[in-house]
Amino acid sequence: MIAINQVKIEIVFQGNKAVTVDEAALRKKASKLLGISDTQIAEIVILKHSIDARKKPQLFHVYTLGVCLKEKKQEEKTVKRCRNANITIYRENPYIFPQSGMKILPERPVIIGMGPAGLFCGYMLAKHGYKPIILERGYDVEKRTKAVEEFWESGTLDTESNVQFGEGGAGTFSDGKLNTLVKDKNGRNKEVLRIFVECGAPPEILYESKPHIGTDILKKVVANMRETILKNDGSVRFGAKVTGLEIENTKLTGVQINDTDVIKTNHAVLAIGHSARDTFEYLAHINISMEAKAFAVGMRVEHSQSLINENMYGSAYGNMLPAAPYKLTAKTSMGRGVYSFCMCPGGYVVNASSENKRLAVNGMSYSDRGSKNANSAIIVQVSPKDYGSDKPLAGVAFQRRLEEKAYALGNGKIPVQYYGDFVKNQTSVDREDYYRPCIKGGYQLANLRGLLPKECETAFLEGMEQFDKTIKGYAAEDTILSGIESRTSSPVRIHRNEDLQSPSVEGLYPCGEGAGYAGGITSAAMDGILVAEKIASQYQPFVDKIAVV
Repeated sequence: MIAINQVKIEIVFQGNKAVTVDEAALRKKASKLLGISDTQIAEIVILKHSIDARKKPQLFHVYTLGVCLKEKKQEEKTVKRCRNANITIYRENPYIFPQSGMKILPERPVIIGMGPAGLFCGYMLAKHGYKPIILERGYDVEKRTKAVEEFWESGTLDTESNVQFGEGGAGTFSDGKLNTLVKDKNGRNKEVLRIFVECGAPPEILYESKPHIGTDILKKVVANMRETILKNDGSVRFGAKVTGLEIENTKLTGVQINDTDVIKTNHAVLAIGHSARDTFEYLAHINISMEAKAFAVGMRVEHSQSLINENMYGSAYGNMLPAAPYKLTAKTSMGRGVYSFCMCPGGYVVNASSENKRLAVNGMSYSDRGSKNANSAIIVQVSPKDYGSDKPLAGVAFQRRLEEKAYALGNGKIPVQYYGDFVKNQTSVDREDYYRPCIKGGYQLANLRGLLPKECETAFLEGMEQFDKTIKGYAAEDTILSGIESRTSSPVRIHRNEDLQSPSVEGLYPCGEGAGYAGGITSAAMDGILVAEKIASQYQPFVDKIAVV
């Protein structure tokens, strides 16, 4: 296959919509760049797509195209003749699951947690014959959705199944963003996307530069992955909270569930997610090696999606294209980084609490990104020196203090403030001429000053003013703030060796975002696959014990 990079096609508008670029247009462009007739092309595929708005109002689709010629032997000759650095032979990097090791698995492997890391670890092990047992403290995605919607409607929180806990993990109630900065030399990123598509995600995620699914579709994909695991002799248990580990001579021998049942196993993948604070406390109590790590805290910031579209794409055509994302970074006078995180075009701010009388927010979009508002977390870096303690769970205590303040400010509802009032340090009142929040869950106008630590608050204000120079109107008086965004990543890193096992307990595999080795859906899924590979490379697929009569 020939790869053609930087293929630009101007975006043409008709009425109030952009004209779709069809395959004929792509073939015509590719044949011209290759200097061949389009009749010589057997197949053309999109390898990557983005929108270039640097010369607005002129806007361009930018493609990387994969071109297969009818005469395969002509591909290398065609590339040499073109003498163009953007035209090369495409070298695919296929994902390959390792060959099985020689050791015998005495018991089925157990996976603790069914977020992206646990889900993909279980999926890969099940597909290759290891019959994993997945334990999830929350509900299946269907029942979980009802519990979450009930919480947003009534404020009644289920502390075991909510936006943080349950099938699919915290990412299920998000925008379903799948971009990652993790390098993909082993093809795991592509494999994650391929599996998502195989289980019902739109095929566009395979080539869009900023792929997303949306929480509505992601819930269906997660359920389909579960069914695949079950069809391949894996097991899934919901409402199965791990409350203890059985350890003999520093080796794992079993996992305790709900303080009663015990599953015998010598291999458990610890994919507990970044909000499993009670599990962190148990692990610290039994001296599992871990440390506090840096993360970030801040506010959700909402704007009209039209404002973002017009800034990103230009006022002429901005609202004729899909809802625009953005990414912002700033360096403040005190050296703290401030940046946008988990940006949700056409999305909603959601109450993402998991503990009583503590409140945290997150962002979510459906697949159509059809809300009137865009939202993003604007967050400030914090590190163990900010936590007031050098203990491994000092970051957890830091988060809890912030969430308790947020709960009090909103009287149990999401506290909301207009940016102009935040600057003036005064409680917001309802204004008919201002934007209305797009929020899942109850909210209350409040004064958010003092919610963040003083140095973080100063950095947040500096960052907002810098971002206003990039996106005009970003720091306008009617910009909406909600607090607090405190679950950006795990405040803990659970140590693991080169073999991916805990140095404290043989057979325990810290994995994913909760253990401190990922940040987001895709990187967590990739880490889950990595741990599955490590187990499979040492052991043969699991064979049930056959009683000898």
